[in-house]
Amino acid sequence: MSDPVLAERARVANLVSKGIRGGTALFVVASVVFFIGFMTGFTNTMVYIIVGLMIIGSVFLAPAMVFHYGVKAANRADRNDDW
Repeated sequence: MSDPVLAERARVANLVSKGIRGGTALFVVASVVFFIGFMTGFTNTMVYIIVGLMIIGSVFLAPAMVFHYGVKAANRADRNDDW
């Protein structure tokens, strides 16, 4: 890409994709640990793991979702030429 703005947008889109995948994976692991605890009985360690995974997943997922919409809006504005 010769346009530095498009190159930077592609880099941000790549980071966003990784953030969404990572955050979602952490929520999936937290859900699995939750259901294991539900079936076998919760321990303090399980609760700490679930809460920790959900907090870390939120730290990754929330900003990634916001930037995802920003990249989509910028691409749409470029496509429609309505800056």
